[in-house]
Amino acid sequence: MSAFFAGLALLPGGWVKNVRLEVDASGVLTAVSPNASDRGAVRLGGPVLPGICDLHCHAFQRAMAGLTERRSAAADSFWTWREVMYRFAAQLTPEDLEAIAAQLYVELLKGGYTSVCEFHYVHHDPDGRPFANPAEMSQRLVRAASVTGIGMTLLPVLYQTANFGGVPPHDGQRRFVSSVDAFLELFRTLRDSSAGSANVRVGIAPHSLRAVPPEALREAIRGLDAIDRAAPIHIHIAEQTREVDDCLAWSGRRPVDWLLANETVSPRWCLVHATHLTDAETAALAASGAVAGLCPTTEANLGDGFFALPGYLAQGGAFGVGSDSNVSTAAIEELRWLEYGQRLAHRRRSVAASASTPSPGLALYQGAVAGGATASGRPIAGLAPGQRGDFLVIDPDSPFLCARGPHELGDAIVFGGNANPIRDVFVGGGQVIDRGRHAREDAALNAYRATAGRLAAFL
Repeated sequence: MSAFFAGLALLPGGWVKNVRLEVDASGVLTAVSPNASDRGAVRLGGPVLPGICDLHCHAFQRAMAGLTERRSAAADSFWTWREVMYRFAAQLTPEDLEAIAAQLYVELLKGGYTSVCEFHYVHHDPDGRPFANPAEMSQRLVRAASVTGIGMTLLPVLYQTANFGGVPPHDGQRRFVSSVDAFLELFRTLRDSSAGSANVRVGIAPHSLRAVPPEALREAIRGLDAIDRAAPIHIHIAEQTREVDDCLAWSGRRPVDWLLANETVSPRWCLVHATHLTDAETAALAASGAVAGLCPTTEANLGDGFFALPGYLAQGGAFGVGSDSNVSTAAIEELRWLEYGQRLAHRRRSVAASASTPSPGLALYQGAVAGGATASGRPIAGLAPGQRGDFLVIDPDSPFLCARGPHELGDAIVFGGNANPIRDVFVGGGQVIDRGRHAREDAALNAYRATAGRLAAFL
């Protein structure tokens, strides 16, 4: 057992002084004791917060950051960005994916994410043929997570069509496409190979309603339930207005409305983006218990729009944040821009705050911890017995935290500045970031630098 002592820690009920954290050999918190003694414990160097789960990530896209911004001849949009992404994804080797993921996961850990939900769809070789080991690409991601120490929920993606109504996939999508049987076999392989690992959970990700026809979606979920009825299910949905229009033309219903009417959506589901909702869809999504997976920096980068946050929170909806395309790797930046986007859209402040939690920074942080844990399917819901020992230590010498007490600290962390205030990071009770550095960051960067240079030449 390891014991840690925090002069100030954010517990599920709020900030508490003099907290003793005890973590067993498997990385689980066995005791969280306020107003405790520091006897025999490692004294942590600043205020302590639970780690956040990055609930939506495409690791390979980290190596695209900055390469997709130049104005094209067409009107730039999500759809033109997607064509560049397809060209980039076509070049990836298994070694490339592992190198990019390892670099990204170091950055995510430094940015306050202690676990990641990897929404992974580049399964096959560049010609669309399965590798000799069909799980090759997925297992490269697991290896990168293991080497860097980040927790992982791996979400292999089912992908079959180019649009609603069974439009056949095109060449840019051939590395993604699988039959339901092959997809479920991949899930079994990954689940079996990670059995016994406290740091890896496996779920599934039907890519989107446009990429997975209704019968394939039903068959995949039935197959999943026969293996693991609690496994997480993530799906992209209602990200773009064109997607909503195409869904209406196909079915007469909007994407979220169609999904809620045709599947048993529950807290095991994470609906990623869900940007374009009616008031009725917003209320129904909140009532389902599913998590809204919000990725504000990517949604801004791609011009998606604003999630209906005020109405959703008023109905008790669960949410979390993700790095998605990885144009940002900082959890705090996602929280800041989630609030700032709402302020711009609604022309008022403190949108995420409530009468019970008047601090928007604290409300966002605690909401993201809880929602991310639900979406991950892992016990990472904060500093409480039975949860993983995943936590961050804030640098008390950060200038924008000076003279900030518990009532202001959450807002100072989220809104106070751009310098990273995270000093140390622990995952399962083991330290992975020490005074802002990861033990493997130089090796990860060297491998990434070579990979990024080769891949950039193809765009």
